[in-house]
Amino acid sequence: MSSYYQLYEWQHAILAPWRAAADMARLSLKNPLNPFGQTPFGKNVQAGLDLFERTTRRYGKPEFGIASVDTSIGRVPVREAVVWQRPFCRLIHFEKPLHERLGEQPKVLLVAPLSGHYATLLRGTVETLLPRHDVYITDWADARMVPASEGLFDLDDFIDYIVSMLHFLRGDTHVIAVCQPAVPVFAATALMEARDDPYAPASITLMGGPIDTRVNPTAVNRFAEEKGIDWFKRNTIMRVPFPHPGFMREVYPGFLQLSGFMGLNLERHVTAHADYFKHLIDGDGDGANKHREFYDEYLAVLDMTAEFYMQTVETVFLRHALPKGEMTHRGTPIDPKAIRRVAMLTVEGERDDISGVGQTRAAHDLAPNIPAERRAHYLQDRVGHYGVFNGSRFRAEIAPRIADFIGGTRYQPPAKAVGAKPGKATPKPPRKR
Repeated sequence: MSSYYQLYEWQHAILAPWRAAADMARLSLKNPLNPFGQTPFGKNVQAGLDLFERTTRRYGKPEFGIASVDTSIGRVPVREAVVWQRPFCRLIHFEKPLHERLGEQPKVLLVAPLSGHYATLLRGTVETLLPRHDVYITDWADARMVPASEGLFDLDDFIDYIVSMLHFLRGDTHVIAVCQPAVPVFAATALMEARDDPYAPASITLMGGPIDTRVNPTAVNRFAEEKGIDWFKRNTIMRVPFPHPGFMREVYPGFLQLSGFMGLNLERHVTAHADYFKHLIDGDGDGANKHREFYDEYLAVLDMTAEFYMQTVETVFLRHALPKGEMTHRGTPIDPKAIRRVAMLTVEGERDDISGVGQTRAAHDLAPNIPAERRAHYLQDRVGHYGVFNGSRFRAEIAPRIADFIGGTRYQPPAKAVGAKPGKATPKPPRKR
């Protein structure tokens, strides 16, 4: 299978001069001094060249680009700072220099999904949370950019990273997990509660996550069960080709993931590109810009390490280890019943075709020892998977509920943790293997 990755790289390299030529021709036709570019035929040619360039390019990692945000004291500047780092992830803090004027704001760790797209997919989520919260976000690395000498990264390491970040943030942190991280965040919380860890989160909010994919299974869930783990090993795992820094690392490639994303709603994507072509011809700048903004993000994908992808598929989608009580972390059983002081909110979308309705809510059945007054569930009508964490209904209906839930909860530390020394509980970085 590794040869397919190399073929993909060769194809990209072969098309590079053609993309450059198409871009030059498009700019020439766009020049107001070129009368041919203003004719109906010229506009069609421009649109075709633009579409060719965009559909054959490799989309790089987008920027968050959040320079300022509206708050209770007006518009304040925002700057990104990397405050914690490991080979496979950075923790970004969205600092507000005027924070002392805003008063103490709840500290939020936003755990972005490691499922193909960059953390910037949650740009809208961050912008919505920033006015009322002190926001940190996980910025997962593209595995093809991590040298093989840095070792492996699997689901156990993901959980270790979450625990390490919570220790770095030193308590009273509210964790929001979007989609895939719902399982490792829930598992990390259970482990920390079982250890009476003073840095366990004050609350966890699980949004559209696959806690129990046996509930209301979607097409994605059924596909995984039909194929089985051996099929995924044979057909999705490849080695990173030269000259990328991660040369010879086994990965689930981003371009392969993207083909899967596109295949789920192929007709809709074809229609969107046809509409984009029409917008260009008609001179509809707003429509064309909306298309570019969405697809610049949607088409930017990263590689996942093979061990993380395979362990996630097997643990979450095939064995259903967490809801069956069979999930472990480095040999230690995950006991959801240990969660008793951490508050929990689950959020689902009525039309979610990735994590079906009920799959996230299942977390409440697994953690019966959380007091009723410290748990809640919310089902948002008329939204799909993306709408659970972004868009107008997220901003108007979901985000206020999350803010209210976070604002009303604080971590209740165990008696033995009072006066604990911070350095004693901090785990070592995940080991190389």
